[in-house]
Amino acid sequence: MADEFSELRIDYDSPGLDVATVPEDPTELLRAWLHDSLAAQDLEPHAMTLATVGGDGAPSARVLLLRGLDTRGLVFYTNTRSRKGVELAANPRAAATFYWPRFHRQARVEGSVTRLSDDESDAYFASRPRDSRIGAWASEQSAPLASRAELLRRCAEFEARFRDSVPRPPHWGGYVLAPLRFEFWQGRPSRLHDRIVYTRRAHSGFERARLAP
Repeated sequence: MADEFSELRIDYDSPGLDVATVPEDPTELLRAWLHDSLAAQDLEPHAMTLATVGGDGAPSARVLLLRGLDTRGLVFYTNTRSRKGVELAANPRAAATFYWPRFHRQARVEGSVTRLSDDESDAYFASRPRDSRIGAWASEQSAPLASRAELLRRCAEFEARFRDSVPRPPHWGGYVLAPLRFEFWQGRPSRLHDRIVYTRRAHSGFERARLAP
């Protein structure tokens, strides 16, 4: 029985991707696509779905925000006791997916994950709004919570405790996803999409190839 989603279709009509003309460095292409979305004033163009796998082999995914992109890879921050933090401790690999519907584009990144230094985590934490810093202390992320009132009570407790500066909690910090594989997807007419994959070479750089849609 068909539901209300079965007939929803958009025929994508976008400029294509050519393996011969995309940048040699996939980070350049990812950055360019992020900037295109930012220039178009899309809402949170840096939102990405991060997928992890726990010690039991079961995958999980959630949307969070990219907070840095450099030669090391993709930077994000979280509570290390959260589900994703626990899963990354057990299996330090992850996959990230970006989707920009305005441009009919998707980017996927897969690789290994390591913790950032305390100094870098401290610097980013200090840049956050005060309420967000208090929230990082108050929320035992991913743990059962009796009520929202309980969460607000904890916020009030830490607000009183940290009247001046709010230090970074020891269980909160940054991670970097070091890419081993990128894939860029550009929607094209008749579902004949362009897909370009970059695979890291053993020594340096990436190999590029086209994939069937």
